[in-house]
Amino acid sequence: MAPNESAGRTLGVALGVCLVCSLLVSAAAVSLRPRQMRNMLLDRRTNVVRAAGLMHPDRSIEEQYERIRARVVDLATGEYVDVDPADFDQRSAARDPDRSVTIPGDRDVADIRRRAQQATVYLVEEDGRVDRIVFPVHGLGLWSVMYGFVALDASDLNTIRGLVFYEHGETPGLGGEIDNPRWQAQWEGKKVFGPEGDLRISVVKGPVDPEREGAEYRVDGLSGATLTSRGVERMLHYWLSENGFGEYIDRIRQRGV
Repeated sequence: MAPNESAGRTLGVALGVCLVCSLLVSAAAVSLRPRQMRNMLLDRRTNVVRAAGLMHPDRSIEEQYERIRARVVDLATGEYVDVDPADFDQRSAARDPDRSVTIPGDRDVADIRRRAQQATVYLVEEDGRVDRIVFPVHGLGLWSVMYGFVALDASDLNTIRGLVFYEHGETPGLGGEIDNPRWQAQWEGKKVFGPEGDLRISVVKGPVDPEREGAEYRVDGLSGATLTSRGVERMLHYWLSENGFGEYIDRIRQRGV
C-alpha cells in the first residue's frame, strides 16, 4: 500500500463522501417537502371529490372542491371542534396516545386497535345547502389496512352516494378490485340503516338479486376475495356506528348540519 493510501485516509474519504451525500439528501428532502404536501392535499381532495360524485373531466379538482367544506368532529360528542382541518392529520392523531383511544376488542370489528378522538368530515354543498357528507373510513382487509371515503346523502344520512378507496395493499385482481369503478358504482343508492336504525349494509357472496327483499342493503362480494369483502363491510359497520361517527350522525339528524 502506498503511503498516501493508508487505511485512515481511505476512511476519511469515505466519511467525507457520506457527509456530502447526507447533506444533499437532506437538502433535497427539505426543498421537496412543500411540493409533497401540495401533492398529498391534492390527492386527498381528488378522492373526496370522487366519493362525493363530483368528478368532471373538464373541470379542475380545485374548482370542484370549492363546493366542499371540511370540518373536524369530536367523535365522542358528535360536535364540531375549533380545529383547522388543514392542520389536522387523523392518522398521526391515531398514533398519539393523548389524541386517540384504544378500541375494546369486542367493538373493534374493523380491526384497527386505536382511533383518533377526532376526525374530518367533508360537507358537500349544492344550491346553498349541504347535499351530502363524506366520511373518512379505514379497516383491515386481507393483507392491509384499507383507507377510503364514503359519502352519505345529507337528507337522510342513510343513502350511500359514493364509496372510494385511495390506499390499500390487497391482492391485485382479487381484493384489489375494491378500486374497480364498476364495483364501487354498486354502492350508490344502497341503504346503511334499517327502519329501526340497525346497521344492515352488507357485502354478500355472489350477485345480489334486485328482486329479493333487503336488496337495498346488499352489495355483490368480490370474486375470490371473501376476506377483503368482509373487511369492507366491517369497516363501514364500525365507522357508521356509535363507535365511529354515530354520535355525529345522530346530532345532524336531530339538529341539522
